[in-house]
Amino acid sequence: MKILVVEDEKKVAKFLKQGLEEERYVVDVASDGLQGETLALSGDYDLIILDIFLPKKDGIVVLKGVRSKQLKTPILMLTARSSVEDKVEGLDSGADDYLSKPFAFAELVARVRSLLRRGAAEKSTILKIQDLQLDTVTHKAKRADRAIELTGKEYALLEYLMRNVNRVLTRTILSEHIWNYNFDTGTNVVDVYVN
Repeated sequence: MKILVVEDEKKVAKFLKQGLEEERYVVDVASDGLQGETLALSGDYDLIILDIFLPKKDGIVVLKGVRSKQLKTPILMLTARSSVEDKVEGLDSGADDYLSKPFAFAELVARVRSLLRRGAAEKSTILKIQDLQLDTVTHKAKRADRAIELTGKEYALLEYLMRNVNRVLTRTILSEHIWNYNFDTGTNVVDVYVN
């Protein structure tokens, strides 16, 4: 599952990215509202975590903009604005959930799982190729009904490969999507994982 975090505070963005990657999500970060809106509209994400106070374009404006373009991706507002009026405005503008800062990371992850389950009701959460199965909500993999233990990166790589079956995926594509690297011909990180 791929998550977009739209957050301008570098420490918060880094914390969210690292924590969510430890939970086996693939995470992209946008540091302003304009970039966040552009990435959100690419339709490449299963969930968006959106701050309100953003440079270039306010989070509420971004939220209304993507909803006006019929983007159905679940959106969790994560912001310092915590009054009832702020929450009502965020939810009425199209957010699926709203969490105020400061927050407990365990609660954020529980809300992420909840939003992904809701979205998963509309589409299958099980990816299957022959006897290989991957549950994209629980992050469990099985082959011939035997559980497979995967690291976070192994899971992200397997999910990406299964979602792109019958498509040629270059080292560049894999390194940019899974590791968020610009491909360096001197690295063998992709080869180490795909052997």
